[in-house]
Amino acid sequence: MSEGSIAGLDLHLPLSGTRPARSLEDAIRSLVSTGALPVGARLPAARALAADLGVARNTVADVYARLAAEGWLEARVGAGTWVAAFPAAASQAGTRPAAAPPFELRGGLVDASDFAFSAWSALARQTLAELPGTAFSYPPTAGVVALRQSLATYLARTRGVAVGPDNVVVGTGFGDLLSLVCRALRGRGARRIAVEEYGHERHRRIIAATGLEAVALPVDADGAVIEQLEGADAAAVVLTPAHQFPTGVPLSAARRRAVVDWARRTDALVLEDDYDGEFRYDRRSIGALQALAPDQVVYLGTASKALAPAVGLAWAVVPPAWRAEVLSQREAGGAAAAGIHQHVLARFIDAFAYDRAVRRRRAEFRTRRELLEGLLAERVPSASLHGLAAGLQCLVRLPADVREEAVVDAAARRGVAVQGLAEFRLGDGVAPAGIVVGYGAPSPARAERGLELFVEALEAAVEGR
Repeated sequence: MSEGSIAGLDLHLPLSGTRPARSLEDAIRSLVSTGALPVGARLPAARALAADLGVARNTVADVYARLAAEGWLEARVGAGTWVAAFPAAASQAGTRPAAAPPFELRGGLVDASDFAFSAWSALARQTLAELPGTAFSYPPTAGVVALRQSLATYLARTRGVAVGPDNVVVGTGFGDLLSLVCRALRGRGARRIAVEEYGHERHRRIIAATGLEAVALPVDADGAVIEQLEGADAAAVVLTPAHQFPTGVPLSAARRRAVVDWARRTDALVLEDDYDGEFRYDRRSIGALQALAPDQVVYLGTASKALAPAVGLAWAVVPPAWRAEVLSQREAGGAAAAGIHQHVLARFIDAFAYDRAVRRRRAEFRTRRELLEGLLAERVPSASLHGLAAGLQCLVRLPADVREEAVVDAAARRGVAVQGLAEFRLGDGVAPAGIVVGYGAPSPARAERGLELFVEALEAAVEGR
């Protein structure tokens, strides 16, 4: 057997010494069928490939001709030989992701196609042109200084966070920073952390992976029941105080004061997940809990909702007493956020492009929520919409005799993906029947139709159709 390496395009082509043409044909067909040679790739000229492999030029030319006749390749006069868009190759590749539901209405998701492409790309070009060479080295463990300064100013202005640049730690996402803080807690001997009974299963898996046990706090109309922290033996609690995920209720003022008092008395830590605090529609957003107790609260935010998950940046405002341990966990785990992205986001914030992106999405999401509210009132008045007029999702409470599974199934038959409230609950208890409807993910052109189809599915489930 011999192998060739082709100048300009590296390919692994095992050839048989006795049957070079057949083995070359099989090798190219295999690369195309698995997607290793993608549609539109240009193959080396027959003469160049023959010289590299040590075979006759006619051998390569005949193989190209046979594969072109079968539809694997495309010979373009004067332009060489290319991989063709061959249906069989695509079906055999097995690497294409499963098709997404036509209408994605699960909670907590955003329309990534609505990203501020023009502003981001312009600022990215400007940033790359103006950054000094030192900026392309490894970023500081806590994050690029420029971004930490920009975030400190922005968070103080928009969310009332008590913060200076030295308090900010930049990460790759909420889960990344949650893991850092939980590992720091575990390093101090913590065993248990309280969480709201409804929330992201992924976040609970992250907590478990750090060695902490998650204990559930009930959630009612005033948010998490803080009184139950007294007997929970927890060293910390994770809350979504501005807009509980996914029920949508805010933590009441009395319970905000109560959790701060508990944290101070027990020297515990509060992890404030402000995942959509910027998206309040009925009045000015509720300020950050962190401002009540900067020494006891870790404030956590992310760019994924205002911009897009692919930006890959999040931030934690860490009390001074915890900063060294959180940074130690970052150094131990690696995977710091990309420095160039941090510089671009800093410019994006300083240019108020981040504010504009939030305002644009706030207006769009408000319209979608109002549309859903109107459709429910008109077509399924026995169901009710709950939670603040805020965020990227809402909770639709179902009539007593309607099961969540029936609504989810009816929606799926119409090409709509939603989730029942029970999917978000920690533990095996009985949750009130409800559907979490996310209105952030569909594109503007498809949002209205997706919400109409969901209400149609809900109406069918209520009527037993």
